[in-house]
Parts: sequence; structure tokens; C-alpha cells
Amino acid sequence: MNTKTTSKIIPVKKPKINVITLGCSKNLYDSEVLMGQLRGNSMDVTHESDKMGKDDIVVINTCGFIDNAKQESIDTILQYSELKEAGKIGKVIVTGCLSERYKPELEAEITNVDAFFGTNDLNNILHSLGANYKHELIGERLLTTPSHFAYFKIAEGCNRPCSFCAIPLMRGKHVSRDMQELVNEAKILAANGTKELILIAQDLTYYGLDIYGKRNLDELLRRLSDVPGIEWIRLQYAYPSGFPMEILDAMNERENICKYLDMPLQHITDNMLKSMRRGITKQKTIDIVNQIRDKVPTIAMRTTLICGYPGETEQDFEEMLSWVEETKFDRLGCFTYSHEEKTHAHNLVDDVPDEVKQERVDAIMELQQGISFDINQEKVGKTYKVLVDRKEGDFFVGRTEFDSPEVDNEVLIDAATGYAANGSFVKVKIDRAEDFDLYGQIVK
Repeated sequence: MNTKTTSKIIPVKKPKINVITLGCSKNLYDSEVLMGQLRGNSMDVTHESDKMGKDDIVVINTCGFIDNAKQESIDTILQYSELKEAGKIGKVIVTGCLSERYKPELEAEITNVDAFFGTNDLNNILHSLGANYKHELIGERLLTTPSHFAYFKIAEGCNRPCSFCAIPLMRGKHVSRDMQELVNEAKILAANGTKELILIAQDLTYYGLDIYGKRNLDELLRRLSDVPGIEWIRLQYAYPSGFPMEILDAMNERENICKYLDMPLQHITDNMLKSMRRGITKQKTIDIVNQIRDKVPTIAMRTTLICGYPGETEQDFEEMLSWVEETKFDRLGCFTYSHEEKTHAHNLVDDVPDEVKQERVDAIMELQQGISFDINQEKVGKTYKVLVDRKEGDFFVGRTEFDSPEVDNEVLIDAATGYAANGSFVKVKIDRAEDFDLYGQIVK
């Protein structure tokens, strides 16, 4: 008698790919594109999961901008390489700015990382993970932000010669993305529920020069503004020198282009601006800020400043402090100077003591706290359109068009006054204001 034996086929569990993102929103965008490609290759991918198995793969997208960011990246690589050594995860792959800038040194020092890739190695990363780059997935991303807003990178790299900045070393020269490709991506996002696009690049204002022969940000803004479902478009990282005023016309014409502009100015004294190679003077800086405010009177301007750049005297600092007090930026961030290898400023003596750098940052931020408080007090009693990001306790937490996520003011809405779903727009009357937060009630 013939007998048959059957064996049960046990499916092989695919390793999960866990992407860790460090640094800025541009890195986050790159991680989202990578994850979209992996998902398109039918791979199990997640972002910053704390649940990993012994066969899982960790991809660390690093930052190499300044000392603190570099240290965080190194610490993270060491953390996961130790988990690999202990047999708790399968592989560790490193990409991003730090490995673009220091790949030979990292390979020599951290030998149990499986592979190091740079900032423009998407194809190679995919191949190392057994995936193929799929052109049909251009514009498809796996969002890590709440679905109602998305960072939207319109260009890569930078042609500016700023003496303190290492970004061109890590990201290369400016390369604009094709306008139709960007519009298509915006349509995909809108179809999936995205309402706010936050335009990012190393320099938004340079957009189009390399591929269209002219600064073309205003045309891009209008085309994105026409995409159904996109209710807010926000501009971050605009360079002051050569600023294309045409984008302010688009801002005035289109209701869904936020009256918001992030323009990092870095300093104000002529000798600091010259040494920083910013291509602008104090008077021209003052003039452009005034022109922007004259053209769009309700605009919220955000800037960032550096304290402790080589050669910054007490007089330089006091002049910057007075200018901040006079200008009254709606939003302001301030950072201590970081002495970066291979930048032009690295040839200068880093002569401002660390404690002095920090004291100067603290003084500017204390001044800005008072400015922010005064500006917020003027909003009490007024009603604003607010995009709700989340629920926290007894409050819905959202933002006005004058606020970018993570870095700016938030509006805390009393949940007892009405319901507001995440990603919805509501009208909110402001009844109280603090330094960096507004409180209000839903207007029915």
C-alpha cells in the first residue's frame, strides 16, 4: 500500500526594516521616500519602532550639521551596533549627512555596521536591502508626520558660500526638482488627506535657476495652490540675498499660501555678515525685512541667529540685540556657533568662549520671549482659523497659519467648547495668551 507524507510549509518571516531619523525635516523627507520605496517593494517597514526582533534591520538616517547633532548620530549608531553585537537585531545600515561627511572615519571606528551610505545613495540603499528603485513610486511617501501636514522638499543642496555652513559638503550643489513632478506629488498627498504643505530646501528662493534659468518659486507656489485639497502652503528656509519679491505677490493673491516666511538672517553687523559671506549688508537686511512687511502687512516672519561666530565682539552682539528689539520678529531661534571642519570659517580662530556664546543666546531668547508675549497679547479677542494637530488632556492643540509645527506657537483649544478632529480646521477665538502659546474657544 502506498502512503503519502505531507509536510507543512512554514512561511519565512520577512525581517522588519526600522528607519531611525535624526536631524532636520529634510532628513525626515528622505526617510519617508526611502520607506515609500521599501513599502512599494512589499517590505515590512516602520519608523522608529521600539519593537525589534533578532532578524530585523535598522537604517539610521544621520545628521552631521553641528557638534551636538553629530554626537547624537554617533551615539545612536553605537546603540544599535551594540544591539547587533548582542544578537538582538540583524543588521545596521547608516545613511545621511554624517556618513556622507565622515564615511572613512566611521568605517574605521565602528566596524560592525553593515554598510555606510551618503545622502544621494537611495538606489544603493535599496539594493543592499534586496529592493529595487521603482520610478512609478516617485511622489509616493510613507508619511511620518500626522497625515494632514507634510514636509515637501522642492530642491536638494545649496550653492551659497556661507562660511559657517557644512551643508554643501554633505548635500552638494543646488538641484531643483521638476515642477510637474512636485505638482504630481502634491496631488498624491492631497488625495491621501494632506491639507498643509511645508515647503523645504536648503534655499527655497534659488528654486528654478538651475533647470528653468530663473527663480521660479512664485510659479511653483501658484501651481501647488491650484491642487484641490491643499489648504495651506508654508515657506521655510528663504535666503535674504536675491530674495524674489514675486513670491509675495503670490502670497497676496492666494488664500491658501500662508502669510508666513522663515528667513534665517544669522547676524546683523556688517563685519559679521561679511565674514560669514552672506552676500548682504545690515542696511540691505533691514530694507528687505521692511519691504516684505510693507508688501504683506500681516505676515509672520521667523528668523534664526548665530551667537559667538569667530571675531564677534561685545559691540557686535549688542548691535544684534538692539536690532532684534527694534525689528520684533514674530518667531526667532538662536544658536551658538559650531566650528565645523572644512568650512571657510574653520580657518578662523574660534575665539568666543563657550560660556559667552551661551550667555549671548540666552540674552537674545529672553528678549524674544518678551517680544513674543507682547505680540501674542495683541491676538486676544481675535478669531483665527486653526488646524488641529492632536488632542492633549482637556485641549485640542493646533496652529494658525502663522505657526509651523514643532518650532512655533500652538493654540490650546478648550475641548469643552466643541469637538475638533485631528486634521480639521476650526475657528477659534483667543481668550488668553502666554509667551509662546495661545488659548481659545471654538466659535460655532
